[in-house]
Amino acid sequence: MLPDRIGNYIIERQLGSGGMGNVYLGRDDATGAFAAIKELPASLAREEGFVARFHREIEVLRSLNHPQIVRLYGCGTDRDTHYYAMEYVEGETLTQRLKREKRIPWREVVSLGILICGALKAAHDIGVIHRDLKPSNLLLTPDGKVKLTDFGVAQVFASGKLTATGGVIGTAEYMSPEQAQGTRSSRRSDLYSLGSVFYVMLVGKPPFQGSSAAEILNKHRFGQFDKPKSFLPELPSLVDEIVCQLLEKDPSKRPPDAYVLGKKLQEIQRRVDFQIEAAQGTYHSRLEGGETTSRQPAGSPSSDFPPIELGPTFVRDLVRAEIDLQNRQSLFSRILNNTYVLLILFALVTGGGVYLFLNTGIEPEEQFEIAKDLLEGPPGPAWFRARDQYLIPLLQSDPVRWRDQVEPYLQKIEVYQIESTILPSRRRDRIDPPASEPERLLRLARAQLDAGDVPAAKKTFESLRILLEGNGQYEVLKTIVNNQIEALEREQVSRAERDAFIQTSFERAEKFQSEGKLENARQIWQGIITLYQDDPTATHWVEHAQSTLNSSP
Repeated sequence: MLPDRIGNYIIERQLGSGGMGNVYLGRDDATGAFAAIKELPASLAREEGFVARFHREIEVLRSLNHPQIVRLYGCGTDRDTHYYAMEYVEGETLTQRLKREKRIPWREVVSLGILICGALKAAHDIGVIHRDLKPSNLLLTPDGKVKLTDFGVAQVFASGKLTATGGVIGTAEYMSPEQAQGTRSSRRSDLYSLGSVFYVMLVGKPPFQGSSAAEILNKHRFGQFDKPKSFLPELPSLVDEIVCQLLEKDPSKRPPDAYVLGKKLQEIQRRVDFQIEAAQGTYHSRLEGGETTSRQPAGSPSSDFPPIELGPTFVRDLVRAEIDLQNRQSLFSRILNNTYVLLILFALVTGGGVYLFLNTGIEPEEQFEIAKDLLEGPPGPAWFRARDQYLIPLLQSDPVRWRDQVEPYLQKIEVYQIESTILPSRRRDRIDPPASEPERLLRLARAQLDAGDVPAAKKTFESLRILLEGNGQYEVLKTIVNNQIEALEREQVSRAERDAFIQTSFERAEKFQSEGKLENARQIWQGIITLYQDDPTATHWVEHAQSTLNSSP
């Protein structure tokens, strides 16, 4: 039901709703000015310390004053309803536009990106991380500009019990790997999310999709995405490279901050324009006495990223940028970017040598067989080599052909990788806290196993499996639990065979003892101690052998 008023605002209509509250169009009763009123969920008010934290965070966010950030006017409480008032922006969200147009031209993506970088820089400069950058939080105005909103909600949620219990903050499709893991967010986390937004604007879909949030989060942490250029062959390589850099798993490999990213995006615009004009013969530098051309996208924030005119200085910057690009390219890219190498390859093509060149590599079927052989061995580095050197390249080269064959193996490797992380051996020094309650229970079961209490461990695993059933948030953990239970059942059979073997050995020792062959008996008891003293599930056998050995004449 639409409220008549909230605080000093008369409610005109509802603008939207979501998991973080309803948004209304309100008119100030005193001034008549319009504002967007965000009403937070009532459940938050019951959280311990929320009210003080809410007002404290809002005061920080009120200091954000940037043309590309929706202004926050203030906050209040009305009949136990907590709300805050912010600037009302005419236009539509990026989500609405993408639903209508599917994709956005790359030039506009870069121009919007420059504006967004200005907003992020202003926020990051005062220590505010957005944590939930996504298309629905980007408002497009009729004059072609963009405004970033919902900083406040991200900050309020980030300070609550959600992070204290190892939860994650953000929207799965646009969340950074470190957020998906439940670790601390940084300004580079926002840049990863911005890379995901760039991706969906260019390609029409996020870099990672799945049937559940848990599946998408795991893909952010361990999956590989198809480069934008694979969908858009006409996309400039510079744009493709910057999107891929933003989506690096390792935050240190992303641009250091929003300011640097904004400058890179401006440089991309200038370099592509320069290349096009040079190819068309329309570029005239000051050195030639012609008019200097400068293309600055409409609405670009001059205060954050001032335009740079073309001319001698620009040419110098182009050279520097090219050197920087060469340093960041892979060895293979640098080799192919060499004129002499290209001439040699051309000679190979014209001379028929291309056939030999292309066939010196490994055939796809052979790559797949090598990967299968590696995966038949014990889990370890060989599995990751199979994934990185064979399976992923196969999937990238021909996804339609190889997806059904490769993905089960990739899932197997992913489960092992996560399992080895959250179920550390007792011999492994690990101090990282569990990221969730199911992970804590998994570690409890592993500790019970390490202590030799197999029945207790099995009971913990089986109880956890029941709780995880039907919960799509923990699909990978459910697979790990099932694997552990199956392993315990196999080990139970092995332990039965082991116990029968040890029992037979004790019977032989007793026979030797009754025949007066004490040395033979002692050798058997000592052998049992030597072989099983490090096995916690065989403690009773070892103690029995030690006791018998000590009491023997």
